[in-house]
This record gives sequence, structure tokens and C-alpha cells, in this order.
Amino acid sequence: MAAAIRVAIAGATGRMGRMLIEAVLASDDCTLTGALDVPGSAALGEDAGAALGRVTGVALTADLARGLAGADVLIDFTRPAGTMAHLAACRAQGVAMVIGTTGLDPAQEAALAEAAAVLPIVRAPNMSVGVNVMLRLLAQAARALGAGYDIEVIEAHHRHKVDAPSGTALAMGQVLAQARGRRLEDCAVYARQGHTGERAEGSIGFATIRGGDIVGDHTVHFAGTGERLEITHRSNSRANYAAGSLRAVRFLQGRAPGLYGMDDVLGLAG
Repeated sequence: MAAAIRVAIAGATGRMGRMLIEAVLASDDCTLTGALDVPGSAALGEDAGAALGRVTGVALTADLARGLAGADVLIDFTRPAGTMAHLAACRAQGVAMVIGTTGLDPAQEAALAEAAAVLPIVRAPNMSVGVNVMLRLLAQAARALGAGYDIEVIEAHHRHKVDAPSGTALAMGQVLAQARGRRLEDCAVYARQGHTGERAEGSIGFATIRGGDIVGDHTVHFAGTGERLEITHRSNSRANYAAGSLRAVRFLQGRAPGLYGMDDVLGLAG
């Protein structure tokens, strides 16, 4: 039997972190070896499974070297500054990464690409299998429907989300623009207020909803003359993100350095 994949979790006390720990503990081919939290957290030193009523033997730590010791891969769903710190530590210790963090700026994106020259990294704005299949469907729909259909992307998330539009919505926009032979930065409309005039031909509009505990909803409208096609994905639980993350963890085993996406993980690339 193959040895278990040794997994460390960043942001281990957050909502996604706890879900990832639960998924690792429930898997039959992964084992939890590290759990990272921010310096000053009241939970430091506690067992990583305490919030789940489990004893893992892994203590929460803010010491990156200690948290990554012995790990094959780190799963990181934190914030850009934290991800950059984790990236440097993983590079120093030769630990692969699965990154779901959104909102990276161009300099951070460049640092990620540079690290991928020496580390295998899966990076995706959304680890959900369903969302990544939807991205493929969106590209097909945009090409088939053509310029006669206006495109609007509407996304909804919980009140605590700090970036907008969501990374997933932006990924959808990139796919849609590329399918039409355009750059998203040349055709995206992120806000409408007052007298806006008629809709610009070929533009891709975005609308954002924030409230309550919405895990994540994304709908793309293709509005034509006399008909409208809507493609929707709704997340009812973060469990789907955790399941996709573990698929990415398994994909990375024995993988050469490089920056991979969920298309690679799911065999959708090409």
C-alpha cells in the first residue's frame, strides 16, 4: 500500500481550514502533518482537530518551518499576504502547494509563477469540480452563441468576503472573453450607476451580491433577442472545495515543477 500523502493546512482555524482538516482526516490516503494559524491567534498550541471534536496530535502553530516539517503539500486558502509568506517557506522546504487564494496582485502573481519553476503548484480561483466543468461549458456557449448574445456574470457570497468580483467570477470572465477573442480588461464592466448610456457591444458585465452566509453562487446570462441562456453553479457547502483540493493534492504526487490548474487535475486541459 502506498504511503499516505502528508498534508499541511494553512488558515487552519478558518471556515475553509476546518473543512479541509475534516476532509483530510476522512480520507484514506492523506494524513494531517501540520496546521498553520496567524501569529497571536488564541488557538495556537491547541490540537488542530479540537473544533471538530477530534484529536489529531497536530498542534496549531504560527511557525512556518515547524508547520511544514515533513509535509508533502500545503493547502492554502488564505489571503494574498499570507499566501506569499507560505510560498516562500514552501519553496525553502520543497513543499508542493495547492492554492485557492484569490485577489493576488501582479507582483504576487509573478512571484507565484517564479516559484513554480522549482515547485509543483496547483492554483485555481475555485477548487470545485462543478465550477471547473462550468468554465468549460461557458467557453463552448460563448463560441457557439456568438456576438449576438450579451454576457452578464452575477455572483453572490457571504458578508465576510473581502474581494469583489470573486476570483471565480473573474475566471469566468477571462474564459468568456478569450472565447470571443478579446481581453477581459478591454471589455469588462464592473459597475453601473446613473446615466450609463446603451450597453457597449461585446462588453461583459459583472454584478456582485454580498450577504448572510452564502457560500458561493455564480450565474452567467447569455441574453439574446427573444431568448436567454443561463448557466448557474451554486455551492451549498465548502465540502466541494475541500474535495476538489484533495484531488489536486493527489494530482501533485510525483509531478514535475510547474503551475497547474484544475483543468489539469480533472483532465479537461487541451
